[in-house]
Amino acid sequence: MQEFSLYFQEGWQHILDLNGYDHILFVMALCAIYLVNDWKKVLILVTAFTVGHSITLALSVLNVIRVPSALIEFLIPVTIVITAFSNILRKPQSAGSMQLNYFFALFFGLIHGMGFSNYLKSMLGSQTNIVQPLLAFNLGLEFGQIIIVIIVLLLAQLLVNFTTVKRRDWTMFVSAAIFGIALMMSIERMKILMD
Repeated sequence: MQEFSLYFQEGWQHILDLNGYDHILFVMALCAIYLVNDWKKVLILVTAFTVGHSITLALSVLNVIRVPSALIEFLIPVTIVITAFSNILRKPQSAGSMQLNYFFALFFGLIHGMGFSNYLKSMLGSQTNIVQPLLAFNLGLEFGQIIIVIIVLLLAQLLVNFTTVKRRDWTMFVSAAIFGIALMMSIERMKILMD
């Protein structure tokens, strides 16, 4: 149980680590179009992201798939750029866009899972029984992700309900800021990838 606690804690601390803010930005970009009363849609979205990153986290840790870490580190901010840009282009209450968000969450979760796996692999070292640490780490990631989702949804709800900020303005502001940060991150990481 102590090992489970350790990996659970490492999972949520990893996703909430401000030094590795790319994962925080991605979850924020996914949630930027929602308010608290959209919690069912957000639940589906979070589940899609969980399924995606759980698959590649497991496959990568088990060495079934191997992708160069520099490529993954480049692709993670690219997923953020695409998600934020789609929020900017999205027409209000477009059902097709909602389905596109679920696809982004699932597909981009696959990429993020490979990014998480590099960190988890370094923690596991030569350990052979990885089922419990893998599960605990993944649950910790989800716990951290839920914290981000709650903060973003509550902030959006408060601003839209108690100030003059309109929902679309909130979405545009948050998505544009995330887009700019992620674009710069993508450019920096592309230079590293090209070296």
